[in-house]
Amino acid sequence: MKNSLPQALDGSTIVAISTTPGAGGIAVVRISGPDAFRLGSAVFSKTISSENERKVVFGRILSETGEMIDEGLALVLCGPRSYTGEDTIEFNIHGSTFIQSEVVRLLVLAGCRLAGPGEFTQRAFLNGRLDLTQAEAVADLIASEHSGAHRLAISQLRGGFSREIGALREALIGFAGLLELELDFSEEDVEFADRARFNELLHDLLTRISSLAASFRAGNAIKSGIPIAILGAPNAGKSTLLNAFVGDDRAIVSDIAGTTRDIIEDTCVIGGTLFRFIDTAGLRTTSDSIESEGIRRALEKAGAAHSVLYLLDPSQDTASSASAAIAALNLPEEVSVIAVWNKCDLGGNHPPVAGASHTLEISASEGTGLKELQDLLKSSHGLEASSSSLVVTNQRHFEALILAEKSLLAVQSGLKGDIPSDLVAIDVRESLHHLGSITGAVHADDILGHIFSHFCIGK
Repeated sequence: MKNSLPQALDGSTIVAISTTPGAGGIAVVRISGPDAFRLGSAVFSKTISSENERKVVFGRILSETGEMIDEGLALVLCGPRSYTGEDTIEFNIHGSTFIQSEVVRLLVLAGCRLAGPGEFTQRAFLNGRLDLTQAEAVADLIASEHSGAHRLAISQLRGGFSREIGALREALIGFAGLLELELDFSEEDVEFADRARFNELLHDLLTRISSLAASFRAGNAIKSGIPIAILGAPNAGKSTLLNAFVGDDRAIVSDIAGTTRDIIEDTCVIGGTLFRFIDTAGLRTTSDSIESEGIRRALEKAGAAHSVLYLLDPSQDTASSASAAIAALNLPEEVSVIAVWNKCDLGGNHPPVAGASHTLEISASEGTGLKELQDLLKSSHGLEASSSSLVVTNQRHFEALILAEKSLLAVQSGLKGDIPSDLVAIDVRESLHHLGSITGAVHADDILGHIFSHFCIGK
């Protein structure tokens, strides 16, 4: 069912199963809306009213003929002190798929409408219980599969990011009002907005917005998995290292050089943070078109990774040759390279490698040094700092911040160029619009429909 703003505002009482689809010990059927208590009472053996607020009522679910369908509990929540801001009942019933579908059928028969995806949370937003960033955090919280993603979702749900965006808007609104006042008195050539103070404000706002936007690279990676590319010459032990990280024979390991020709990816959680390891084709000069394509893809993945683990074989590589190979990768500045001397159990020299941020020695086959490598990966991405600071994890938020920054840069340029106040005011209003779109202070119906359509039904 397609989610729409008019539907969410139609005044109906909605119903959906809020627990995971399928059979289980317990299921929850939720209804919310102005007639929740009347319609809920129509299928329940006891009358439910506001007198039952925040109480759990035991009773029976009854069919239209009075036949008992199930025994269960009804949790009663009165608006506006409920998740949606509306009168709400959550029926806790036995988790039979038949019972679940029957309860929903009976409630629809009584007058409820089937909820669309995310419609309960959409109503929470429309009723002022959540702003848009917090509503999106609910979806992220449901989807979180590791503690790093969970931590970021909880932080956003608590409203820290919303408060920062609100503070940025408030600072701009004050000055925008003075600019508008100047326009009203334009014939009298009066300047209400102190340009020096506004330049200071702009510098502060641009610094804060830029910092938030810059956090997206780390925040998005923490949520979806930090990409780590494993590079090196053929037979350096890349596939063995991937298998050691994920604890499975994910990649084929062979003494034959060039066994890995395509990209192999897998994930593992290190210290509560998801890492996405990318095993690549061995780097060498080759006339084999298939292997060449694998090498091209390897270099492409390396350029998009957060870090590169460059594996070295002490029997084949030297510190100088490794340094030259790393330089030849021509990686973006933000991609760090960790030089990893593999096969340390076989002896040999393992000197530091110029051009690498760190140099370690391990034995992927024996597991030696893997913990040190894992600790380095976690610390080198500043995850500890991210846990206590504001981090942007949502592509929509990032794009809005970039647009707000662009508008403020235009304002800054306009002030330096003595641009008329009416033109400066346009750019200020644009920046306010982009910041407001993040929290939903300003919004378009199609954007809301897109956001909430990605929720599960029942939330």
